[in-house]
Amino acid sequence: MLKDTIAAIGPLDETAMADCQLRIDNLTKPLGSLHGLERLAVLMAGITGRARPRDLVKHIILMAADHGVAAEGVSAYPREVTPQMVMNFCNGGAAINAFARHAGAQLILVDIGVAVELPPMPGLYREKVAPGTANIALGPAMTREQALRAIDVGIRMARVAVSKGAGVIGLGEMGIGNTTPSTAIIASYSERQHTELTGRGTGLSAAAIAHKADIIARALAVNRPDPADPLDVLAKVGGFEIAGLVGVILGAAAGRAAVVIDGIITSAAALLAVKLAPAAGRYLVGSHFSCEPAHREALKLIGLDAYLHLNMRLGEGTGAALGMRLIDAGLHVLNDMKTFGEAAVAVAQDGPGALRQSADIV
Repeated sequence: MLKDTIAAIGPLDETAMADCQLRIDNLTKPLGSLHGLERLAVLMAGITGRARPRDLVKHIILMAADHGVAAEGVSAYPREVTPQMVMNFCNGGAAINAFARHAGAQLILVDIGVAVELPPMPGLYREKVAPGTANIALGPAMTREQALRAIDVGIRMARVAVSKGAGVIGLGEMGIGNTTPSTAIIASYSERQHTELTGRGTGLSAAAIAHKADIIARALAVNRPDPADPLDVLAKVGGFEIAGLVGVILGAAAGRAAVVIDGIITSAAALLAVKLAPAAGRYLVGSHFSCEPAHREALKLIGLDAYLHLNMRLGEGTGAALGMRLIDAGLHVLNDMKTFGEAAVAVAQDGPGALRQSADIV
């Protein structure tokens, strides 16, 4: 499934992007004055193949899994919080439920590796690869076969969303301890020291952050992940929800849906996805700059911008939901503003605007 999905990822529609850019340049504003929103609108034109996309269906796919490395005390919260929060998601009581409602997005919940058996609940897909990963401080998180199975789960979940008309898919996650494997993945590709990349996660003290950095160093030394082989990195120091999100990204790109990432965990997945399939990077949308230093490093390694500076570090897909609203804003600019010709407003007489703007564009 992985090879076929990667092969199905096509280029963006350059003609639709050019037509979209021409309209945006001729809307009643100085050229480029809504910079980021304009770029989002043009990107969505390229992804959808429509010069004026509008009213895109939105889904957020949230993958949940546990991590053996939580036994090393790398989180401020106990491991049992993972299933408790999944129940909270199912009951509509978490931040991501509120944010998804705000964004007008359907929330898809996936148990891909929670350590306990969850009861059947509405909206929850039970796709458990295993009850949590092994402790990466002692050895590999999972087998290569398990990594491929988890990626396949994500591809199938993306296909579910696309089959329901999703044009924008946000990424969410839940898993106590998961900033540790995410940082280890990003450190595998970064020239920066792991100590520079290790952040507070769920709110660790300075001493606990130092301990977490030591655990990441141990995981990298014990496992020696090969950055030339993204599946090796994923299997040795990753997590099931990270693997699932890699699959979501690839499946969404193959289905020509935009993918909005959140914080450090989803950016680690995005980094691996782009290493596996560089073409998938064109379908990614950054949302916010997390407080986690490894998140900013991952964005840099991917070559991706983010837009919001809110000092957020919750995860769950909350930043992705806000990123969806930015896409909505960009499409409203594209579709709801008038051109200079439509509004009978004079075009620029000097500068770049004079070269791109015309009263004839309607």
